[in-house]
Amino acid sequence: MPLDLIPAALLLPRVRRVALVALSAALIIGLLVWLVAPWWVALIVGAVLGLPPVLGAFASTRRHLRLQGTTLIASGTAGKRTVELRHLAGVELLVRVGRVSQVVLRVNDGTHGLVSVPLALYTDGGGRELDVLALRSLADALASSELAPAAAIASVLVEQLRAEARGAGLPDRPLHRAITLARDAGRTPQTTLTDQEVASLVD
Repeated sequence: MPLDLIPAALLLPRVRRVALVALSAALIIGLLVWLVAPWWVALIVGAVLGLPPVLGAFASTRRHLRLQGTTLIASGTAGKRTVELRHLAGVELLVRVGRVSQVVLRVNDGTHGLVSVPLALYTDGGGRELDVLALRSLADALASSELAPAAAIASVLVEQLRAEARGAGLPDRPLHRAITLARDAGRTPQTTLTDQEVASLVD
């Protein structure tokens, strides 16, 4: 089950634009440096300025999250990490508040480090939430854990599904309420919700 909030196919056009702008800027600066320095200096300057943003942009299209049963798998250019959700050592709901606000599930099993799953992105004009099937699968997998916070977050995801099913507006959706809660408390730009705050999202 794919858990990518924004599929790579949607990112690719933007990535191409970023790469084109970065390469164009690096080429222009490299040519200017060439006017006053040896060609190899200009080449190094162009590479230093152009390659990192290009490589970073394309690396973003190589990052994928998927759920296989109760195993969360994060893959990318640096390799692959897995977290077995039945045997969690820690789970938390992270909120980032800004021009683009984000709700992220962060899990670890004590052996493979952290894996973060973006659940929703919101702007003043709307937002993007993980699709229904992905949310349902993730909720079921979290519910298999013995950790109480995992069960609480699973309940939040189930309530999010119910809100989507009845066509509730953003203010009535638990994931959006997490953003509002953090903003109203002045805990910006980033905060981790307490167990009590997670529970309040489904009240």
